Amino acid sequence: MRLRLFIWFFFAALALGAAPLGAQETGKQEEWSVPEVIFGHIGDAYEWHIADFGATKVAIHLPVILYSGKSGWHIFSSSRLEEAEYRGFHIDPESGKIVDSDGERPLDLSITKNVVSLMISAILLLAVFLLTARWYRRHDVLREKPTGIAAYVEPIVMMVHGIARDSIGEKDYRRYSPFLCMAFFFILLNNFLGIIPFFPGGANVTGNIAVTMVLAICTFLAVNLFGNKHYFKEIFCPDVPGFLKPIMPIIEVFSAIMKPISLTIRLFANMMAGHILILALVCVIFIVAKYGAVLFGAMSVVSVLFGVFCDMLECLVAFIQAYVFTMLSAIYIGLSRPKAH
Repeated sequence: MRLRLFIWFFFAALALGAAPLGAQETGKQEEWSVPEVIFGHIGDAYEWHIADFGATKVAIHLPVILYSGKSGWHIFSSSRLEEAEYRGFHIDPESGKIVDSDGERPLDLSITKNVVSLMISAILLLAVFLLTARWYRRHDVLREKPTGIAAYVEPIVMMVHGIARDSIGEKDYRRYSPFLCMAFFFILLNNFLGIIPFFPGGANVTGNIAVTMVLAICTFLAVNLFGNKHYFKEIFCPDVPGFLKPIMPIIEVFSAIMKPISLTIRLFANMMAGHILILALVCVIFIVAKYGAVLFGAMSVVSVLFGVFCDMLECLVAFIQAYVFTMLSAIYIGLSRPKAH
């Protein structure tokens, strides 16, 4: 708790340190937009911004990889696009995407902030699982309890196994447990990385609808590619009165489509809303900065305290959302494997 308080105060002071410098040079408070600041932090970017020290910007510039039908492939650093157009490309201020001089978007395969965060989370997950597997290879689990990182991984894996067993059934749950475990660990780790306010955290991966959509599509494929014949019979030829038979398949197909959509929006909306709330509380410090030292100091303390409270609450939400996504995925998979009536 004290560490997170220190982090919040440090970054608030660091961000506020840039405003007085700009004010001294121009003689007035620099105008800025709260929505622009918030959505600039939660959105994807071609660079990883670290901090601003006065007029000095500290950022990690990422590689831009483009293919244009007019000029072919282009690979260069995102720093080239900071001030002016480069090789006929520039960043569109409205969409934040790279466009050419005609306003057309090329094929963009750039390594963006969210992509780097996904790489970091993949490396961390690989390290966690390999270290856990190494412990189990070297120890007899029937005679000694897990220690180190294995002591934290085992109860989580057993929890996910329990979810799978209760939702899918004793016969089939082992087939889907690896996918459910990976989904839970992936969501949980990226949720926590998004809460950390400094590199390598701070990327809004699970608050990106494209990422949550891919996870939901994986669940959708697990449900509909491996569902048994009784599942498809209940969709296309349900045991209902004759006048309902033409209607029920339409309803069931719509229901099957809505399941991944609900998974996508639930995770995306909850995580993005949490980030917006915390950033909005921090922005209160900037808003009251021009109203005097007394109000500025009082509201800074209140804003930081509420920010820390919401940050701790977001840690709970991070776990709950990973749990809910995994549980609903297991339930949907279990519903795709009904027994004959």
